[in-house]
Amino acid sequence: MASSPPPSRAETATANFCWEPIVGEQVIIERLGAKADGIAETASGPVFVPKTLPGETVTIERDGSRADLIRVDAASPERETPFCPYFDECGGCATQHMKHGFYQAWKQEILARTLRQARIETPVEPMIDAHGDGRRRVTLHVRFPDRSMHVGYMAARSHRIVAIAFCPIAEPGLKEQAPVIARAIGEHLKGARKPLDIQITNTRTGFDVDVRGHGPLKDSDRLSLIGLAERLDLSRLSIHGDVIVERRPPAIAMGRASVVPPAGSFLQATRLGEETLASFVTEACGRAKRVADLFSGSGPFALRLAEKSEVHAVEHDQGSMTALDKAFRATPGLRRITTEARDLFRRPLLTPELNAFDAVVLDPPRAGAEAQAKQLAASKVPLVVSVSCDAATFARDTAILTSGGYRLERVIPVDQFKHSPHLEVIGILRRDAVKKRR
Repeated sequence: MASSPPPSRAETATANFCWEPIVGEQVIIERLGAKADGIAETASGPVFVPKTLPGETVTIERDGSRADLIRVDAASPERETPFCPYFDECGGCATQHMKHGFYQAWKQEILARTLRQARIETPVEPMIDAHGDGRRRVTLHVRFPDRSMHVGYMAARSHRIVAIAFCPIAEPGLKEQAPVIARAIGEHLKGARKPLDIQITNTRTGFDVDVRGHGPLKDSDRLSLIGLAERLDLSRLSIHGDVIVERRPPAIAMGRASVVPPAGSFLQATRLGEETLASFVTEACGRAKRVADLFSGSGPFALRLAEKSEVHAVEHDQGSMTALDKAFRATPGLRRITTEARDLFRRPLLTPELNAFDAVVLDPPRAGAEAQAKQLAASKVPLVVSVSCDAATFARDTAILTSGGYRLERVIPVDQFKHSPHLEVIGILRRDAVKKRR
């Protein structure tokens, strides 16, 4: 008896109720890029595929040189199951599919390769995990693309909102409360239907919330938000840095001091990250009598350095300088801290100013500190401790310093941006005591 023909695609779909058409093309991932995307070489050039690993065969849907992952056909042994249920859609994390050892080696190699390209041959020390209890600050987005309100994180390479009920990489006190707070604020401000970015920081005294995107408020809206802050038990609520209500000072511990940073100002991503960076900075500067802390923020390094050294802190934001000075004056036992509000991109400390210090600490934003590095390269400062959140600008600025006579002693990667391609880097540079300068 002849065998029955195999079921048609339509019959299979009817039977299983789960058939979907196969779309896209199949490629092999050859390597990873600096942003954690897998790279496949094709006849039309390289294609970047997020959330893939070298050696994997995957089916993709391509849009130019970018592609969406449709399916993993042959998985790498370095692949593991992401712990976050939103990982496939959310753009916040990029590496949860990597096993830990592979992830560490990849991230460290990115830094080493960047230094080699800048002709900097100093060995990179083992990467330090500084994730700790998780991110102490998150930014959620509120959007109104249709008649409803959407609250969550952005999808990768998109303005589409991925709704979340919790964020597993945030600190325990923040991971479930952040979406609740963002949604409540969105409800209060939805009348204007403006896109909102809501930054929520977990402080010692409660949640500090700064809302961006709304613009000036009516008096009725301000009164409504004051009532909401009380119901949510927020420590402080601000709009574009303008404080609506401060029910308790949102305090951050920095060494022995307690600091209340300006609303919406910079803060290291994790508590352990800040402590780890500060420990290397203070250790390197241990014998320095006078230290310049440049791009100092509200003082995470200056307030710890002042336990042994006199410090001159420089930052463009006057509010940060005021917060640092107030914390210094309220903390007994610290050596003198002076502050200066100054734009170091436009007005870097000049060589004669720098020569008054035994050590200089640099912690610039992602753009780096090129202008300041050039002044340092011409100075007689014995020690520079460079802290950076961008490997490329770190390498550029370090090359400037080494061309001016500094010797790079140590390069220490600190992973406080876990599950992302971002990495903090500490470089310790010294002048040879015997080197004579012209």
